Amino acid sequence: MKPRLLDLYCGAGGAAMGYHRAGFEVVGVDIAPQPRYPFGFVQGDALEAFDWVWPYPGGLNGFDAIHASPPCQAHTVANGAWRGRLPDDRHPDLIGQTRALLRKAGLPYVIENVPGAPLIDPVTICGTALGLGVKRHRLFECSLPLLVPPCSGHERDYVICFGGGVRGRTHQLGRTPGNTGPILRRPTLSLERGREAMGIDWMDRVELSQAIPPAYTELIGHQLLQQLKAAA
Repeated sequence: MKPRLLDLYCGAGGAAMGYHRAGFEVVGVDIAPQPRYPFGFVQGDALEAFDWVWPYPGGLNGFDAIHASPPCQAHTVANGAWRGRLPDDRHPDLIGQTRALLRKAGLPYVIENVPGAPLIDPVTICGTALGLGVKRHRLFECSLPLLVPPCSGHERDYVICFGGGVRGRTHQLGRTPGNTGPILRRPTLSLERGREAMGIDWMDRVELSQAIPPAYTELIGHQLLQQLKAAA
């Protein structure tokens, strides 16, 4: 029987696919419908999941690990609300509540979020370090030790997926009149190009711009499985 992983704030399933490839059976929970989520799915509030989710045998005891990706909008550099300004009520910070929930559950856990999020001793994974064609730094806090490759420095070509679009890396086309600054261009690319770079072939543009490449959690998932087997 495969070990089971609970995927909170699951979105369209980028993280879930990585854990599946590593060898987990995955069940996702999200407050919004996720018609393209590729595995078992329960719609509901992730912060209340342990109280109600369980049509699954054994309830929470039927799971071996938990992954959580709380909404990142409160911390992303694309939203100025987190940078020393007043809190943005539209984008509450759910990381502390989520961490408390996971610690109470007592299972190995991973929390994922963007650079700038208040995670505890996180590791950073970038797509270029895993041979992907996407530049995307993500932080991972884990209750067990993790080893990840360092960022490659972005020397190779890459794409960026954000804001519902796919863009290429910025190129300087020239200088402004009077040489006051550079003229920059970041080309718009196709959805197919973004899917290829992320290693995801089932998401639309908006889902892709919010997703974790499965290679990130496949790397983490293999280490979780090793540590679960060692503790058995």
